Amino acid sequence: MGDRLGDRIVAAREEGFVGRRGETAAFRTLLAAGRGAVVYLHGPGGIGKTTLLHHFARLARRSGRPAVRLEAAEARSYGAEPAERLPDRPDPVLLVDGLDDPRTARDTVRRELLPRLPADALVALAGRTAPPPSWCLDPAWQGLLRLLPLGPLDEADSRELLTRRGVPPAVQDRGLACARGHPLALALVADVAAHGGEAAGAGPTPQVVRTLLARLLEAVPTPLHRTALEASSQVLSTTEPLLAALLQVADARPYFDWLRGLSAVESGPRGVCPHDLVRDELDAELRRRAPECLVALRRRASAYYQRLSARDDDRARQRAVLADFAYLHRDSPVVGPVLEPVGHGAAGPARLDRLSVSPGPVTGGALVEACTIAAIHEGIEAARLVHDWSGRAEAETYTVRGPDGVAAGFYTLIELAGAPPADAPDDPAVRAACRWLAGHGELRGGETALLVRFWMSRDEYQAVSPVQSLITLRLTRHHLYPAGRRPAVTLLPCADPEFWAPGCASVDFARLPAADFTAAGRRYGMFVHDWRRVPALAWLTMLAERERAEDPFAVAPPVAPDPLRVLDREAFAAAVRDALRGLVRPDGLRGSPLLDTRLVAGRCAAGGPGTAGPGPRERVAALREAVRAAAAALEASPQDGRAFRALHHTYLHPAGTQARVAELLCLPVAAYRQHLAAGVGRLTELLWQEELERGGPGGGGPGAGEAERPGGPPEVSPPG
Repeated sequence: MGDRLGDRIVAAREEGFVGRRGETAAFRTLLAAGRGAVVYLHGPGGIGKTTLLHHFARLARRSGRPAVRLEAAEARSYGAEPAERLPDRPDPVLLVDGLDDPRTARDTVRRELLPRLPADALVALAGRTAPPPSWCLDPAWQGLLRLLPLGPLDEADSRELLTRRGVPPAVQDRGLACARGHPLALALVADVAAHGGEAAGAGPTPQVVRTLLARLLEAVPTPLHRTALEASSQVLSTTEPLLAALLQVADARPYFDWLRGLSAVESGPRGVCPHDLVRDELDAELRRRAPECLVALRRRASAYYQRLSARDDDRARQRAVLADFAYLHRDSPVVGPVLEPVGHGAAGPARLDRLSVSPGPVTGGALVEACTIAAIHEGIEAARLVHDWSGRAEAETYTVRGPDGVAAGFYTLIELAGAPPADAPDDPAVRAACRWLAGHGELRGGETALLVRFWMSRDEYQAVSPVQSLITLRLTRHHLYPAGRRPAVTLLPCADPEFWAPGCASVDFARLPAADFTAAGRRYGMFVHDWRRVPALAWLTMLAERERAEDPFAVAPPVAPDPLRVLDREAFAAAVRDALRGLVRPDGLRGSPLLDTRLVAGRCAAGGPGTAGPGPRERVAALREAVRAAAAALEASPQDGRAFRALHHTYLHPAGTQARVAELLCLPVAAYRQHLAAGVGRLTELLWQEELERGGPGGGGPGAGEAERPGGPPEVSPPG
């Protein structure tokens, strides 16, 4: 047995695998041949497709060809990324599970993912239905595609499975009659038997699953165990901390271990999750039995994801949290489409009423089409601005196309850092936006604003239309998963601000008359949303709440218990100097401007599940923790050793006057002060970096390094 949890999971799957001898032999033959092939497993839910893919992965690993396993949603959502995750060898093995959506999923895998693979790649696909006839009739697939339909296990393999799951021989016969060889039903039989129940009933598989699940729920040890199982059906994957938040308990270990031990629950690298059929039945039963409990569980999960996002600055984990959040709101007609690429994996360009958006910024003829549309509605000068901005690094133009392939609309985005870019086109909208940003936007080093400079339909301009709806969705997605830095502020101008004011207010875009501007004799009204004060996950939660409310505007935008303070670099550095002076005094940090920053709010968000908003004591403790954590990073850095010692003896554990500290360090006073200034500067730099990276989606660009921040760290000098 391996030393890692993953090794234990693999070993448990190997021990529990039975049957499928023909499919195993076919895959072994293809592995040995070393030539390109595509295996397509298909069969109803719960028939064992995922289990067989895991078995294929073990066979590939043993043959010296490590396999990469993907969910179909990953293959659909991230373009070329899945192919890039394969090992750099001519004969990789790729396993893709979950081709269960309508043909969009399969077609994307077939047309976009598979052609990128090496010629000798071995691919195994799995879905509930067989591929369409066009796959088999296509000459390009002749000799390449092999179909492997999966059916129930025979009686001998079914009995072996129950034996391996610990079901006593005396009760196996009734379980076999009930499950009829269906692997998921057999797993539920084992769970029921493990809790002292007995399988009964027979019929089509969904009814069998429903019957067995009802018996399992009747036999759970406590009501909290039942809630744990029901809660796992509401989230994409369940971890122990998330389960603690959902159950509102301090220690969820007993319930998590119980979940992980159920045969109908899968364990993976991101937690545990019930099988799809079990999940669907649990969700349906909870909706019927206790809809208020379902709402409460989803609200707790949403709050947990927001806390997790606020304290985690790793971009890959941010995307994972966003996927969790997307799944949680998968049923929302408002939030669901916005989150489709991560929640459901929209294939290729976004589609709405047979419209599509260009996969990247346009040039050439497509840009000419956008300029033509701009000229029709806003004049020749607007067309020139679209053309000139689109040739610059700060701007991007995307086109919306109809089923005929002709541009039906477009939008242009400009990234602003507070002042008009050097040598930029003379643009009244940019001048107005930058004037407001300089006076009131409070952008700090590394933060940017996103100006939606142009957005329009060819036929309806800025009126409500399918093109406008698709552009709205795409603009939101540019914020949720941008290619570069996430904007701190989004600015949206409208040609008819009075008409759009109610709609913008409903999605928390406030009217901003100070940034209004005039172009070609038309007055445009500006709207703004500050993602630092209402980050993306909190914003999406608000949309979902407003959707359910009788009076949507009665649901106020979520805010921190105390409004967050946005400090510029110089004010932040000054506040750090003041905090160092008061660090060891009991009330020395009271009133510090840092207490209301994201640096502190993000650390407070890491508190236990279900906790109330942080009070003054919690904020002071979080600030002290942040300072000491940054100091510890200095201590661990060899090049910062002298600076740390000067900082340590002056502020962390004061040794007296500066002269006394210099004597303690065996340094001249001038040299000591030089080291102290360096220590304060490095400490401030680390805290500033954390301040910018706090806040998750909607924050200051999680994961961005100093090289991406034009302003760099704040200028600092040591406290006097």
